[in-house]
Amino acid sequence: MNDVLSGNTIPVLSIVTAVGLVLFWIGFFTIGLAPANPPPCYFAYEHSFPVPDIILAVVLLSGGILSLTGSGAHGATLLVAGGGALVFLGILDISFNLQNGMYSISLLDMILNAFINLWCVLFGAAIVVKMM
Repeated sequence: MNDVLSGNTIPVLSIVTAVGLVLFWIGFFTIGLAPANPPPCYFAYEHSFPVPDIILAVVLLSGGILSLTGSGAHGATLLVAGGGALVFLGILDISFNLQNGMYSISLLDMILNAFINLWCVLFGAAIVVKMM
């Protein structure tokens, strides 16, 4: 049976995740990607993330590209670091969202937040496990 995360899957999904992080921040600051009625602390919380998220995107993008172009050891090292950062980011967001009622704002917000949070935790953990 073929392993779902074999071959180029992790590097490619890492690149896709990096692009998604950058697109989120572009959308956040240009078209206002935010819930209609966020808790008062929402914007202060979110504004603390662009720099670390962009650094994470660079790590995931670089690791993915290096893994795909034959510099596997360097790519794997970056991907493991990025995977750990994704797990931390996902758990931090889950904690914030639970404490501040973000999952109950609307069904769409719940689905979108839960998907992003679970993607970070599960994909990040998969990167670490598969690339070690």
